[in-house]
Amino acid sequence: MSTVPATLHERLKLFSQTSTVRFWSRLDEAERLQLVTELESVDLKQLQEIWQSSQKKTNEGLSTAERIQKASAPKTVIRQAKSPEDVASWQATLELGESELRDGKVAVVTVAGGQGTRLGFDHPKGMFPIGPISDRTLFQIFAEQIQARRQRYGASLLWLIMTSDATHAETVDFFESKQYFGLPTDSVAFFMQGSLPALDAATGEILLSGPGSLALSPDGHGGLIMALRNSGLLDRMTQEGVDHVFYHQVDNPTVIIADPALIGFHLQQKSMLTTNVVCKTSPTERMGVLVDVDGHTEIIEYSELTPEQAASHDATGQWIFWAGNTAIHVFDRKFLQRLAEDGCRLPLHIARKNVPYLDASGQFMQPSDASNPNAIKLERFIFDALPLAERTLIVEGNRDREFNPVKNKSGADSAETARAALNRIATEWLKESGHSLPEGHAIEISPLQALDAAELKQKLASGKVLISEITAPA
Repeated sequence: MSTVPATLHERLKLFSQTSTVRFWSRLDEAERLQLVTELESVDLKQLQEIWQSSQKKTNEGLSTAERIQKASAPKTVIRQAKSPEDVASWQATLELGESELRDGKVAVVTVAGGQGTRLGFDHPKGMFPIGPISDRTLFQIFAEQIQARRQRYGASLLWLIMTSDATHAETVDFFESKQYFGLPTDSVAFFMQGSLPALDAATGEILLSGPGSLALSPDGHGGLIMALRNSGLLDRMTQEGVDHVFYHQVDNPTVIIADPALIGFHLQQKSMLTTNVVCKTSPTERMGVLVDVDGHTEIIEYSELTPEQAASHDATGQWIFWAGNTAIHVFDRKFLQRLAEDGCRLPLHIARKNVPYLDASGQFMQPSDASNPNAIKLERFIFDALPLAERTLIVEGNRDREFNPVKNKSGADSAETARAALNRIATEWLKESGHSLPEGHAIEISPLQALDAAELKQKLASGKVLISEITAPA
């Protein structure tokens, strides 16, 4: 392969991307093969169209403005139970979800492609220690929840963990070093999300990270669909009789994994995509919101809303942008399969970022002008599947119980607030069991000790769990 393959060169020339092979003569055979592999996986026509559309800022802004203007608060929402009738309905639906778990019809997907950089933690975020007493990692808390549900329902509960190029090897090594936290190794599968190249913001040319490598970055959580297909895991779920896929992100230690109530509502309403939402604490809270636009459920990102728009009300006085996205979903497996067979029609979103690259002279450049980023990065968002689903459902979750993410080093949504939430939830369960402790005690309940307050009460009464096992002086 002394020259660029003719067919590839013609494609590169057609879409003005021949700069990607400018260092061809410097490469050895292995490096050339790697570059050809990367280039052949790229949809050059799509990249060209995206870059061209990125230059039409006025049209892009108008589209966003129209969506916001047309948006209304979601009409079909199952709200948190308040009346005795609501409680009875939730309980019946929860039992429906439990039946699906017992029948092995549920799999769990954890999106774990990010590192803990914002937390000052230079490892995959799932390895971050968060237990108030034990320093259990996020991964361990999820693993123990899955193990506890397997035990409670006699379920197989396949766990699929989506990693990225940056986190895959270390994540797999971590699980192996922990003996998969007691889970059968064949019940846990790791798969990598795809990558997309960064484009020069001025020219649309694909940037190089080295003489024989494209500047690639993860394709976003919307890359889940094709990653599941390409890894063979969609086929595996079909073969194993999985009908529902519970989806969550790695940064929320209080998520109720494979939540039977959410799964039950999803099944009851014949939903293709069900989303858990919580009421935002303020109009300007940094959360995407679910809305109805032209009869379809969509998500509008907080960054798309001005403070005035975010605080707007409809004619009835209802707050329009209240339903915050928790990134907790239940997918119909057949819906995911259909999207994959269609080549994943989720749109690509543009982010203007500074991306290190190799310039035409072969010098490595590290742009730092925040006001004028040098590159366009592309990613897909999983919630863009909402308008593609024929039937969707929104279920309001209990924010204090279910949504306490670890996103920031300090302040709101930090490790401190997440640990406080774990401690608070455990304290509340203990009180419901008829026990109270003086202030200043740290409390932590492993999912293997109890998945909920009722189970803790029963185990404390029978002596299967001792108070000394779940508490420690502050």
